[in-house]
Amino acid sequence: MRKSLIILSFPLVLGACTWVHMAPGASAVRIAASAPTGCQKLGEVEVSVKHSIAFIERNELRVRDELETLARNEGPGLGADTMHPLTQPLNGTQRFAAWRCGGGS
Repeated sequence: MRKSLIILSFPLVLGACTWVHMAPGASAVRIAASAPTGCQKLGEVEVSVKHSIAFIERNELRVRDELETLARNEGPGLGADTMHPLTQPLNGTQRFAAWRCGGGS
């Protein structure tokens, strides 16, 4: 009985897990819904996370949030202060464009 309860609760525990954490400097990078105007495009990045674990699909909003965090983490290394999605998430992968919109470096 106890073993069954542990096995049944496994998907709930995994659904609450977040493996992606904000890197230093990434909190200054914003996610824009569309391509910003008056900004310099610096490039594109593709980020990915696990979208399923042991054939169990992870929460779609959590996957999307983690993809955005990974994109923001890439921003400082590119000199970008803004990222915007080029594609919708698909199987835990998404492409973003990197932009410099501010007057900083």
